[in-house]
Amino acid sequence: MPQLQPGTARIRVKDLRLRTFIGINEDEILNKQDVLINLTILYAAQEAVRDNDIDHALNYRTITKAVIQHVEENRFALLERLTQELLDLVMSNTAVQYAEVEVDKPHALRFAESVSITLAACR
Repeated sequence: MPQLQPGTARIRVKDLRLRTFIGINEDEILNKQDVLINLTILYAAQEAVRDNDIDHALNYRTITKAVIQHVEENRFALLERLTQELLDLVMSNTAVQYAEVEVDKPHALRFAESVSITLAACR
């Protein structure tokens, strides 16, 4: 993750729990499963801080709503694909300088709490 520079804000959306079709086994194709999503987003926040104006801030609610809609309305064979699609969605906002997306699939392995994939991108 890049070093946080003066004037840069780090937004974290933590433990967004959603349900979607994820996996390649028959049971996974037929039944929705939980996924846990964590987002880290960096953007230049000088204007938002100076003006105290939502129009100058990155609207994390809008981004989160888009993530929810994308996850709930699609099917994914691989965690890698889901993670990349969410990263692309976040990076489509031109104000985003850096984004990191982690997607956990709880109980994907018998003796593990979860399996996760993390992908990142920067401008």
